[in-house]
Amino acid sequence: MITYYSFGSLSFKDKTYHKDLIIIKTPKEEKIFPDWWRKEGHRLQVEDLEEVWKYSLEYLIVGTGAHGVMKVDSEVEKKAKSLGIKIEIYKTDLAVKRFNELYSSGVSLAGAFHLTC
Repeated sequence: MITYYSFGSLSFKDKTYHKDLIIIKTPKEEKIFPDWWRKEGHRLQVEDLEEVWKYSLEYLIVGTGAHGVMKVDSEVEKKAKSLGIKIEIYKTDLAVKRFNELYSSGVSLAGAFHLTC
């Protein structure tokens, strides 16, 4: 579970991250992609989530930043839907709460978190 989030900082499994990251949890494994960056910093596009698309997931939770500055292209939502992934998009503090709810329930999910703006 994510134990802490504040502007520019997120703690997961006793490790603190200061750059954007992706967390993937399936029944078989957990994987973290630290220092995640997008082709265009405040715009999330399909190719920015190539690692996510490789997994069979039920949910993708996107944290758009403390103030919701990162925008999600409609193509990302279409891609998720085509793969049977439910996508939920929130400002990062709410995304963390939702991620933790789902994480605790044991579903397969990914969280893509923009930690700043």
